[in-house]
Amino acid sequence: MAVRAVRGAVQLERDEAAHMDEQVGALLTEVLDRNGLTADDLISVWFTATPDLHSDFPAAAARKLGITDVPLICAQELDIAGAMPRVVRVLAHIESDKPRSEIAHVYLGTAAALRKDIAQ
Repeated sequence: MAVRAVRGAVQLERDEAAHMDEQVGALLTEVLDRNGLTADDLISVWFTATPDLHSDFPAAAARKLGITDVPLICAQELDIAGAMPRVVRVLAHIESDKPRSEIAHVYLGTAAALRKDIAQ
């Protein structure tokens, strides 16, 4: 079993806690589903949010999904002029037998424009 990293992102339509829970929950669910993972396969998860998001911690959505015994951390994304607004990014460290080339990185909706090279 190897340690792998899975990337992903989602752009929120608005800065509201319920909307963040919904969208980040959808992102995490898709990361797990596309990679054939369960919460037991997660080692740790890093979340970043753009500076214009203030309504809640993205990690709260993971806890609401039942991911309760995995280390989670939130940080603020760099405030770069012209960057896509209202984006939550995720970097999940996982245990998997898949080679790196088979890991499915998940960029939902308009966030797919962030990484056209790896977005599935």
